[in-house]
Amino acid sequence: MKIKTLNYTEMGNRFSCKTKNNSNGSKSSRRFGGGNRSQRKLQSDEELLHMQALSLAIQHHQSSQRFDGSLSRRIGSTSSRRRNNPISDPTLTNPKQQKQSPEFLENLETKKIVLIHGEGFGAWCWYKTIALLEESGMLPTALDLTGSGIDLKDTNNVTTLEDYSKPLTDYLQNLPEDEKVILVGHSSGGACVSYALEHFQDKISKAIFLCGTMVADGQKPFDVFAEELGSAELFMKESKFLIHGNGKDNPATGFMFEKQQMRGLYFNQSPAKDIALAMVSVRPIPLGPIMQNLSLSKEKYGKGRRFYVQTLDDHALSPDIQEKLVRENPPEVTAQNFAGDSSNCIARWVPARRLFAQQLTAELNHLHRSC
Repeated sequence: MKIKTLNYTEMGNRFSCKTKNNSNGSKSSRRFGGGNRSQRKLQSDEELLHMQALSLAIQHHQSSQRFDGSLSRRIGSTSSRRRNNPISDPTLTNPKQQKQSPEFLENLETKKIVLIHGEGFGAWCWYKTIALLEESGMLPTALDLTGSGIDLKDTNNVTTLEDYSKPLTDYLQNLPEDEKVILVGHSSGGACVSYALEHFQDKISKAIFLCGTMVADGQKPFDVFAEELGSAELFMKESKFLIHGNGKDNPATGFMFEKQQMRGLYFNQSPAKDIALAMVSVRPIPLGPIMQNLSLSKEKYGKGRRFYVQTLDDHALSPDIQEKLVRENPPEVTAQNFAGDSSNCIARWVPARRLFAQQLTAELNHLHRSC
């Protein structure tokens, strides 16, 4: 199977993404230790969107006792209601954006796309992406992994990747027999995507690793971060971010970075409002799942269709590490030169997805038929 590498800069004439980076981001250590009228309008629109997201997060926390399942269904229904008000969704007033989707969506095998968050995050982090995907005609679902977002399980009791990935595997298991989905995994959520490929390969049309931990057989997710955090043994011995949920005399059960470290690792280019939302929403990261070696077979995982989106300004997973992942475990397609920090890219990757769809639909469908 031929492996392709895309360069967004070279193909910019096919798709223009007008995004302004925040260049004042923190460059803290990776070790564990002007405005014209249109600009003011954009800022106002973004502020409104963030206020809605904060309100939505509070509402979800208040109602979590009354609902089963993930945040995804409630995000979807709330988003649909919100779009009925054109003021709350400025992009609906732009007819050009409304006409973008039909041409390439017709050839996609599935419009269903499942979004898997990274370490410490939850389904809430995809709120911008969900809106953009819905506007383009896709059917997004964002899941809370076990002990994440508003999932009520204590993270200290999440000890295996199987436990951590259960909301995803349950979702895939309950799909109708003839349905498939596109999986997108961000950061350590990539390990859950790999796990799902091994166990539900027939339910996954494409697996997209968004600056994700695309581990190979025999690796553990933590291995991807070893160059940044040190070896697993060193991390377990020296890290001040460890959580001992079962007491100091027992092995660590999780970890959580301090706010300043989180700003440098995940939000070095993000708006202040995104940081504020994250600071009140992140939860401890269960240690067991990222320390577990994955068993991935050629017969199952090896037949999955993998795609990788690289980010150049990520401090949590550096471009060099992403390049190493792609080199050692080559995906079908690699998309390069996609700018943004670890958190900001969650919202900004959607133009990349559109580019993927528009540029590769014909080839991907041909490859799918020939596999």
